[in-house]
Amino acid sequence: MNYIERCAEKPLREALEDTPVVVIAGPRQSGKSTLARRIAGNGWNYLTLDDDNTLNAALDDPAGLLKRAGERVIIDEVQRAPALPRAIKFSVDQNRQPGRYLITGSADLLSMPRIADPLVGRSEIVPLLPLSQVELQGQRPGLISALFAGELPAPGETLDAEDLVSRIMSGGFPEVVKRNTLRRQQQWCRAYLEAVVQRDIREIAGIRKARELRYLFSALAAYSGRLVSQQDLSQKVQLDGKTVNSYIAALEQLFLVRHLSAWHNNALKRLVKKPKLYFMDTALLASLMETSPALIEQNRLLLGPLLETFVFTELQKQISWQDRRIALTHYRDKDKVEIDFVLENSRSQLVGVEVKAASTVSSSDFKGLRKLARIVGDNFRLGVVFYAGERILPFGDRQLAAPVHCLWS
Repeated sequence: MNYIERCAEKPLREALEDTPVVVIAGPRQSGKSTLARRIAGNGWNYLTLDDDNTLNAALDDPAGLLKRAGERVIIDEVQRAPALPRAIKFSVDQNRQPGRYLITGSADLLSMPRIADPLVGRSEIVPLLPLSQVELQGQRPGLISALFAGELPAPGETLDAEDLVSRIMSGGFPEVVKRNTLRRQQQWCRAYLEAVVQRDIREIAGIRKARELRYLFSALAAYSGRLVSQQDLSQKVQLDGKTVNSYIAALEQLFLVRHLSAWHNNALKRLVKKPKLYFMDTALLASLMETSPALIEQNRLLLGPLLETFVFTELQKQISWQDRRIALTHYRDKDKVEIDFVLENSRSQLVGVEVKAASTVSSSDFKGLRKLARIVGDNFRLGVVFYAGERILPFGDRQLAAPVHCLWS
């Protein structure tokens, strides 16, 4: 597979122009090393802490390692040597020239104080999630701005059900996307998850009970897109709630799952505040569900959580490229009125997004979106139901049904 241009490339180049330390953060195998080496080009020294000798040097003598590495250094997998950022801080404080260190991390460094604290005021973090459909199609990202403008351009392509399922099953990891068969894709996913259990979780959270983690992975697959019930989950995996929470927090640190907070308004008292949980890649989720296009054709109910997770990952990626803050939440009240996703910008303007796996849409699918529009008034910009059909259809004031592929086309 030829190199696919990443939408994070522009903000990454800009950060290197004025910031001493730039961090590319995202899950393993999302393309961080490839992007770092492409951006840096010649004249940079490359160190990877996946190499045991380099890792040992970073652990034993981080200052000495940096001194020998020179003035412009790429450091892969910095989370494996928590003492290294302090040495980087000392080096940068002696010379604050922009673009000195380009670092990658396969964990959420902001949640790791020993790594995050020394870099405060000296670094910028550029997220890099697995490939988006926008990047795979070679398109320019414009969805978020279009949603807040209250419109969606007509899609420039058609997408049949088989193609949609194929995209969902492939997810966004480059190594999965380039494989030609579902069997080979899911084999990679199983090996990836096993590597997470055997090494990454142990290093990040000190968790060594691989069997428990495997059970938890399988149990979580049934929760993607659902409110998290700690009690139900604890019973399924036969672990206490505190242990389950610590395991999920570790998976979140590794960008494998993410909690989606509930949208709230201080004037409303009947909102449900529980978060939902999503997997960050649909290929991993499909592998854990042990599903396939043939099984989905037999039972369309399997498509619902996969499609909702797919839309979540696409929104999350496009939000990460925005210059301004966009909050992504969900809506649910005590009358059980729900909206899958609520996007809110820094001006308190909102966009509501619902996801339907069906090829038809009815007025009842807009119940939650209409309620949110009444609640926030003029701050409501647009309500969209993404569905498995082909046409953009109006359903009243600021309400549209749109094909799923409007997300990228």
